Amino acid sequence: MKDIAIRKMSAPDWEFVAKIYKEGIDTGIATFETNIPTFEVWDKAHMRTCRFVAENNTEIMGWVALSPVSSRCVYGGVAEISVYISKNSRGKGLGKLLLEHVIKASEQEGIWTLQSGVFPTNYGSIKVHEATGFRMIGKRERIGKLHGQWVDNVLFERRSSVVGID
Repeated sequence: MKDIAIRKMSAPDWEFVAKIYKEGIDTGIATFETNIPTFEVWDKAHMRTCRFVAENNTEIMGWVALSPVSSRCVYGGVAEISVYISKNSRGKGLGKLLLEHVIKASEQEGIWTLQSGVFPTNYGSIKVHEATGFRMIGKRERIGKLHGQWVDNVLFERRSSVVGID
């Protein structure tokens, strides 16, 4: 995408990151979350590295961040992706740009596996995950409730070709 800069996310970005997160929540197909956490709560749940925003001039258009999947040391190289695009920026290749950026950054951090849980009706997210080398590894049926309704979750995984291959 032309004129898009990807940079590290910082605490002052939270106002814009939270707004985009809320737009994702409002779609009903992006997350089981129904409320935006405080920055402090969100910050504790996500890795300090591999947090990025995409912006055009000073407008933040999307973000990506990683969360550890477990506190057990054997899973130290496995992380879960969160990627959200503002409603006015969807369908323009920004998700792919952010995923490609975080993939490269995660490998520099020693991450060998990235995983993502996607609602089966979130076709855009499925498409961008597949376009960036993720493969569907299964479906968890009725894994969680959203607004009182059971929702499935499709699991995607991307194994690094440079980290954890020995």
